[in-house]
Amino acid sequence: MRFTRAAVVATAAALTLGLTACGGDKTESGGTGTAKSFAAGSTMEKLNKAQAIKVGTKFDQPGFGLKGLSGKPEGFDVEVAKIIVKELGIPTDKIEFVETTSKIREDAIVNNNVDFIVATYTINDKRKERIAFAGPYYEAGQNILVKADDATITGPDAFKAGDKKVCSVTGSTPAENIKTYVKDVATQLVLFDTYDKCISALDGGQVNAVTTDNVILLGYVAKNEGKYKLAGDNFTKEPYGIGVKIDDKDFRSFINDTLEKAYKDGSWKKAWDDTAGKFGAELGSAPAVNRY
Repeated sequence: MRFTRAAVVATAAALTLGLTACGGDKTESGGTGTAKSFAAGSTMEKLNKAQAIKVGTKFDQPGFGLKGLSGKPEGFDVEVAKIIVKELGIPTDKIEFVETTSKIREDAIVNNNVDFIVATYTINDKRKERIAFAGPYYEAGQNILVKADDATITGPDAFKAGDKKVCSVTGSTPAENIKTYVKDVATQLVLFDTYDKCISALDGGQVNAVTTDNVILLGYVAKNEGKYKLAGDNFTKEPYGIGVKIDDKDFRSFINDTLEKAYKDGSWKKAWDDTAGKFGAELGSAPAVNRY
């Protein structure tokens, strides 16, 4: 039997289409999306159909969200985000990670700059006035980082005398918490937009300490062996949540369901062990999600 050139081309095209249909939605970089059934009009359906997503996270926090040599953020928050995205049926290589510092997190959600945020984001009532939280997925505690040879600071009470400066990040819960311990906020509390700048200020002698959550500080301790230490015990409890739009209850419920599934199937623990768990912090038991 003889085939014309047009027939051969048509047959090849048909075979290609058939293979694509059988193999799923294959992305250019090799990941495979999964068509899933979600409620019509829901955020989950929209994201699954788009096969693309924007996730807010930190770029300056070892163990949780630190921009690595690959040019992409790495850490526990990043892995938790990937667990959620996978459950949406979206390949992880279709995630666009957007840097969301503490100061701009609520704005990033309200202004649709991201689809959700996983960024050492402490759940509190003030933030709930503008956005909603799924989770918590981890509970940290605030602590203080000092140089390894500093014996003068052993806890937050050391700032009550008024002669020591402490650095934190604008818009963060730790920055608000430490205000109750310093004698003069205007002269003792130094604020930047990232913790890396706080560490630089500590190195340069502009401040005596850095304060934020213990797991973040432990990342800096681990990456700079012998240079820093934690001064005393944790003095707060900081439940980390996942930020979404305030009125998107269905998406929040979906994320909570995904977290509970991750607790059971071991992916949550593996995410920890592969990232922040290497720095010596304890994971603890899986926190109960708050379905408010």
